[in-house]
Amino acid sequence: MAIEHACIRAVRKPWGSIDLRPWSNMRNDGIAVGELWFQRPNINAPDPALLLKLLFTTEPLSIQVHPDDAFAQSIGLEHGKTEAWYILSATPGAKIAIGLKRRLTTAQLRASIGDGSISDLVQWRRVLKDDVIFVPAGTIHAIGPGLVIAEIQQRSDATFRLFDHGRQRELQVDNAVSAADAGPPQPQSVPRRLTDARTLLVASPQFVWERIDLPPKSNWELDAEHETWVLVLEGCARIGLTNAFVGEAIFLEADGASIEVGPEGMKCLMAYLGPKPSSNLLQNLDGWSAGSPLRDQPSTPSHHRAIAGSPVRSMEARS
Repeated sequence: MAIEHACIRAVRKPWGSIDLRPWSNMRNDGIAVGELWFQRPNINAPDPALLLKLLFTTEPLSIQVHPDDAFAQSIGLEHGKTEAWYILSATPGAKIAIGLKRRLTTAQLRASIGDGSISDLVQWRRVLKDDVIFVPAGTIHAIGPGLVIAEIQQRSDATFRLFDHGRQRELQVDNAVSAADAGPPQPQSVPRRLTDARTLLVASPQFVWERIDLPPKSNWELDAEHETWVLVLEGCARIGLTNAFVGEAIFLEADGASIEVGPEGMKCLMAYLGPKPSSNLLQNLDGWSAGSPLRDQPSTPSHHRAIAGSPVRSMEARS
């Protein structure tokens, strides 16, 4: 049983930012930080299955791919790496790349890595604040500059680079070719409302990701049957005995916690182990409809736009 205020580890990256506000006020002495990892405060505690992080990009990251569990285990790794992104902010014209424009044979993919033409074959797409992108293992992808992203992923550093913008770092060609699904991205589900308070963003075998919108001064009960991460996006709340503000995260496992929402309400991301949404995750204690049972209701508000399957309109290894 655990309810913990997550600590934060800053990961320096040359493509990162020196201004992490409003997500963090930590001093970085002018050195660019690319990632903030949320971790359990007890370094001796078992590692969670999921890793929650924030990404800050001022330069393009490498074009890369992550293996699925089967391929990862075939090369001696514990598991692969499926991930999802939630766009927290985006400068005008900011883009991500997801999948390829057309399907390539193995020989064509290898040749495109060798001559650098893979950079012209990935599908670059503009993104906006609150967009959701699901990146299953095997999907060739990249992140452009001008973005702040919340990412949930399997806890793995299995990243294979295909193109690195002339940075002269090693490309993992053989593993990338073996791990990649060298084609367009798979269609993805549109986020949908589960209750008035819960919007399902991603449901996969590895994790479920939800957007939670709680009204001011409301009271809730959170039932974290399995490993669960809560990341505050707006407002604040008291979760258990801990006050949580914008940019802070709470880790729970096999435990329940009360949520007392502050006067401005609270919006957060909540991630937990998959494959299905939890019917008992969140219960309202004030008797209003937001705590009603799960229902499958399409959600089309402007702040939720799943783009990864639509037409064009690493741990340390992330780079």
